Amino acid sequence: MQPVVNIGLVGHVDHGKTTLTYALSGIWTDTHSEEIKRGISIKLGYANATFRKCPLCKGYEAYTTEERCKYHNVETEILREVSFVDAPGHEALMATVISGSALMDGAILVIAANEPCPQPQTKEHLVALEIAGIKNIVIVQNKIDLVSKEQAMKNYQQIKEFIKNTIARDAPIIPVSAQHKVNIDALIYYIEKTIPTPKRDLSKPARMYVVRSFDVNKPGTRVKDLVGGVIGGSLIQGRIRVGDEIEIRPGIKVEKEGKTYYEPLFTEVTSIFTYKEKLEEAVPGGLIALGTKLDPSLTKADGLSGTIVGKAGTLPENRYELCLDVHLMERVVGLKEEIKVEPLKVGEPIVIVAGTTSTVGIVTNVKKDYVEVKLKVPVCVEDKARVVINRRVANRWRLIGYGIVL
Repeated sequence: MQPVVNIGLVGHVDHGKTTLTYALSGIWTDTHSEEIKRGISIKLGYANATFRKCPLCKGYEAYTTEERCKYHNVETEILREVSFVDAPGHEALMATVISGSALMDGAILVIAANEPCPQPQTKEHLVALEIAGIKNIVIVQNKIDLVSKEQAMKNYQQIKEFIKNTIARDAPIIPVSAQHKVNIDALIYYIEKTIPTPKRDLSKPARMYVVRSFDVNKPGTRVKDLVGGVIGGSLIQGRIRVGDEIEIRPGIKVEKEGKTYYEPLFTEVTSIFTYKEKLEEAVPGGLIALGTKLDPSLTKADGLSGTIVGKAGTLPENRYELCLDVHLMERVVGLKEEIKVEPLKVGEPIVIVAGTTSTVGIVTNVKKDYVEVKLKVPVCVEDKARVVINRRVANRWRLIGYGIVL
């Protein structure tokens, strides 16, 4: 069964996002060697879960991911399959969070009860959700097992104060211990109530954001046994079937006659997987992996992450320059002392995040809210698409606003 909704887990570093993902899905998403060594998420992690309900239970305890009810020992009924996108919380990995927000239909904002609220990335992640237009949010007050009742209530009031003038002002706040799986049933209930399955228009041209790519061949595999590269990500619209010819943009870097440009890739879909299930057709919802006929050297080590996929001939052209209607924030969040956001200036370097593509650009023209940017790496975006703008502040790229592509 393919998941029907993508739910992001965001929040400050070490507030328990990965542990909560494990409590909900049984899958530990930190699998990269550096993630295990450092104890933080670096790349986007994915995990699927099947939400179920006991037909005999009343209240929150009816909601579970178990196939049989632990109270009545009867088979539970399937509600829907969901996919969790576990986003890094460390400030240096904000671009990864923003790219992940492009894949989210709703979000869980994780806030630890044993630290004052808000922490720097708590604020930054909530702003990223607002810029991405993600309105369906559930707040998890995690680590309640580490504090007294009085501390938990004080932290709860801090959360209420923090969200009162934000997009999350009406979001439910669920006290949870992800470590001990306490109140997970109540959390599932509020996810079901707050984050609906989006209505998908499958007649639109297929668009898939790529966040991972792999060479699945083991070292020493004989040439005749090699299989093509694999790309992983989420469809945001349309559908893709086995046998479809697809196009990947911006593509690969080509240098010819002293000039550098990017050339799109064309290939055929040979297989489709979601988690451990093989599909003939993929639709929006959850992480999918497309087997292709690409040279696996192109896809190894996330070589094609940040690209966009569509059926051949349907994607817009690569853009090496962007004209933007810019909307800047009043202040830079994510710092202990917030700094006023000054207008963009000609010659200033910025980082643009479009979908899952992150690229450096130089501002070449500014007229009030109209800005032109020359890009180091091209992006493939539609007219009126929303892109995120980051500026170098205090030795980090910080979120300062967004632009609408003109």
